[in-house]
Order: sequence, then C-alpha cells, then structure tokens
Amino acid sequence: MTQCFQKMAAPGRKVLIVYAHQEPKSLNGSLKNIAVEELSKQSCSVTVSDLYSMEFEPRATRNDIVGCLHNSEQFNYGAESWEAYRKGCLTTDIVEEQKKVQEADLVIFQFPLYWFSMPAIMKGWMDRVLTQGFAHNFPDCFDAGLLKNKLALLSFTTGGNEEMYSKGGISGDIHYVLWPMQHGILHFCGFKVLAPQICFSPEYETEEKRKEMLTTWAQRLKTIWEEKPINCTPEWYFR
Repeated sequence: MTQCFQKMAAPGRKVLIVYAHQEPKSLNGSLKNIAVEELSKQSCSVTVSDLYSMEFEPRATRNDIVGCLHNSEQFNYGAESWEAYRKGCLTTDIVEEQKKVQEADLVIFQFPLYWFSMPAIMKGWMDRVLTQGFAHNFPDCFDAGLLKNKLALLSFTTGGNEEMYSKGGISGDIHYVLWPMQHGILHFCGFKVLAPQICFSPEYETEEKRKEMLTTWAQRLKTIWEEKPINCTPEWYFR
C-alpha cells in the first residue's frame, strides 16, 4: 500500500536528533553537527538528545514507575509503564524525552551500527520512551500508530563496506538489518519512515571519501521536507 504524507515547509518545524556515540569528533558526531547546522539554517527548531552525555539510563526497570505499582505481586514492565503513563507516574527522564518526541515533526536517530542493530543505550531509549499509550496502543499500531503524524529517519555508520551488505554479500542485504529497526519499532509506532542515510565503513575510507559522506548528508537535508516516506511493507525489505 502506498503511503501518502503531506509535504511540509521547513520554517517552524521541530526536529529531534537522538544521538548515540561516545566521541564528539567521530563521523557520527560530524553527521549530527551537520544536521543541527543545516536544519537550523532552514529555521527549524532542533533539539539533540545526546544519550551518552546525558548518561541516559537504558535499563527498563520498576524504577521507571513513580509510586505504587498496579500489580505489586508480579511485575510486568509493559503493563506497569502503560498504567504509569496513563496516570502521569513515569520518571522525569522518560517524560522529558516523550515531550521532545511529541513536539517533533521529524526524529533523526544518529548512531553506529552495533551487531546489526543500534547501540544498547539507544535501544534502551526506545524501550523506555516509546511506551504503550504514548507511541502505540494495540490495535493502534503500524499505519494507525499513535505517532503517525511524524517522520523518522535512521542515519548510521557501519563497520562493513557496501558490498558486504549487498544481497550476495557476507552480511546480507542491508534491508534485512533495517527490518526490525524501521518496521518493528518506528513503523509499529506509526512513524512515516524516510529512507535511511547509511555511511558504509567510514573508518576504512579515505579522508576525501569521509568528507563526501558529510557533503552528501548536508545536501540531502536541504530538501528533506520534500521527501516521501518509504513504502514500509515487507516487500520493501525482502524484495
């Protein structure tokens, strides 16, 4: 099914960048900085959640619920966080991140690919922030997800080169890697997903090639609001 999403003019738009890298001088750090600079030039309001600098807690535990549990006899994180969201009893750090998401028109996730996925600190952000009731509430998921009026984009670096992530490569088609992150998390919550920005094996490339990666990202951001979301169906991933 082809998804439709109304084009948005840039001025006044709000962008949240969820950033997970330990080193500000890394390519991920440069990609994050370019996004802030370019989108700010477009009069967008840009907020960055720098997870490592924030020392963001990635563990989903009963400490996320303020006050008494709904069922103190047997702890169920999903059920308890849902109930806590309804009652306004989630911890401050979760509430602050949810507010950032709620206000954003576009959420960019900037990270290095770890073990075919995102770093644990970013996965923990997903686990704790995208709670039931806030991001999804079955059957309100996928196209009906509670964040359906927002755009999301994964921007990440890899250790392997592009050939390794081809259909015949040793790591398999990069689309297979994207399936659980884009479809299983973002699309499940209703996000309209833009095509990913992937920088393959920057550590093994020349300085000129790394600069080209940054330039390509900057150029794409100039027209990011004109892009249409991908057709987020199994066919896109397993073609």
